[in-house]
Amino acid sequence: MNNLKYILLLLSFITLAISCGDDDDVSSTDFSGVYSQEDQMGRPAINTVFIPASEKDNFNTTLPADQAAAYEATIEAGLVALSPAYANAGDANALGFTAPAFANVLATDVLSVSLDGPTTFFDGTNVLTGRNLSDDVISTELLLIFGGEDGTENPGLSDDNVDANDRTFLTSFPYLAAPF
Repeated sequence: MNNLKYILLLLSFITLAISCGDDDDVSSTDFSGVYSQEDQMGRPAINTVFIPASEKDNFNTTLPADQAAAYEATIEAGLVALSPAYANAGDANALGFTAPAFANVLATDVLSVSLDGPTTFFDGTNVLTGRNLSDDVISTELLLIFGGEDGTENPGLSDDNVDANDRTFLTSFPYLAAPF
């Protein structure tokens, strides 16, 4: 069972424990007011790099189901403008995605989760099946944007050169090391 399953299981037990209490008075919970979504970061840096400043608030509040239609062309134009790896129609990245196909993947800013395979942002074989704490998300995105078909083009742009977290992750919940 991977870490995500443990976290979901723990959250389920906590929710069950809270809902099974003997206090049936829910009037103390205040759900009044207006709430709005302010940010999305399923795939870090995509909004930062590809969405124009004037559109960032709109992108952050657009439902993921509507993001591809609204932002795929913008992201594709950004991919082509930023990376020689997509200079010619039909050029593809290390996953075989052309600029239009990769823009379609990136435009829907969600964190995918595999229910029957490895959980990883990209491990060389599996892609966007979730995200482990140790996954080097930014380097993976840089590699897929600038690395070309085999991941070796533009080596100065294809890695953020931050190869590990500044603290060792814990092997049990909450998995994150205590702050300094």
